[in-house]
Amino acid sequence: MSSFIMQCRIEILRIFRNPYYVFWSLFMPIVFYVIFTRIFNNALDDQKLWQAHYLMSMASFSVMGSAIMTLGIRLVEERKQGWSMFMRITPLSDHAYFAAKMIGQTVIHIFSILIIFTAGGLINGVSLSLWEWLMCGAWILFGSLPFLAIGTLVGTMKRVDTASGVSNMLYMVLAMCGGMWMPMEILPNFVQTIGKWLPSYHYGSGAWEIVRGGHPDWLNFTLLGGYLLLFMVLSSYTRRKQEVAVVN
Repeated sequence: MSSFIMQCRIEILRIFRNPYYVFWSLFMPIVFYVIFTRIFNNALDDQKLWQAHYLMSMASFSVMGSAIMTLGIRLVEERKQGWSMFMRITPLSDHAYFAAKMIGQTVIHIFSILIIFTAGGLINGVSLSLWEWLMCGAWILFGSLPFLAIGTLVGTMKRVDTASGVSNMLYMVLAMCGGMWMPMEILPNFVQTIGKWLPSYHYGSGAWEIVRGGHPDWLNFTLLGGYLLLFMVLSSYTRRKQEVAVVN
């Protein structure tokens, strides 16, 4: 147990020292939040609602990026450097090693959510009830699971530069077409048609509904659950195939 706890601590420290995490998951969401709520015109008539809406978009954007890019690229780097193979000769099992990564990533996500929420309060004075803050935070945290699964799939790639390029592209496309940078209603019709089937849209949609006094609907849960299952299966299949290839 002590080695598992130590591994969790190591994973958390490694993420904090990762420039990808600091830039994409903390710096960029706050910059976008300032630009689209303080500099450009509001996309919604209700200014306070828009500030809360966009805060949830940026919190989701932050966590999604950490799940896809930080986790995925790190997995590729560790395998490339032989770290994953080295861990197999330690007392820590493969399952415990992977669990430590997931726990570490979850702690980082909680930290990101707190930072982005605090920024919203300081920059625009966003004020929600305690229940709404907690519900939004919980939704963003648990709704990140499909993107963690995408991160593990990215982590099966052989080259770091390939994983970096693919994860960047996925991150940007999911954010733009999922309505995280601007409301889905003002995007071109063909983007709306595609975007409403993406996990990023349903991820953000759940939090957007909460700040409007509603709650995530069944379609948000269903599609995010479906994407989670899909990417878990693809990731597991790819890893098993790679392990068989190494043995042979």
